[in-house]
Amino acid sequence: MNPIAKLLIVGGAVMIVLGLLWAAGSKLLPLGRLPGDIVVEKEHVKFYFPVVTCIVVSIVLSGIMYVIRLFMK
Repeated sequence: MNPIAKLLIVGGAVMIVLGLLWAAGSKLLPLGRLPGDIVVEKEHVKFYFPVVTCIVVSIVLSGIMYVIRLFMK
């Protein structure tokens, strides 16, 4: 099978699983509202920057890409 086809199939499967986990696990892991996320609220302005959420997502995606690279050899 073509390597690009394998990559697209695996990527699609991973995205489906992540979507299902996100929908089911949003109550267990409140991504976007983790301790360390920056929220500044003023009268007419709300500034929000999810620092810790970005770090968690980056670590998870890095791990997924590492596993995908292991199987693509």
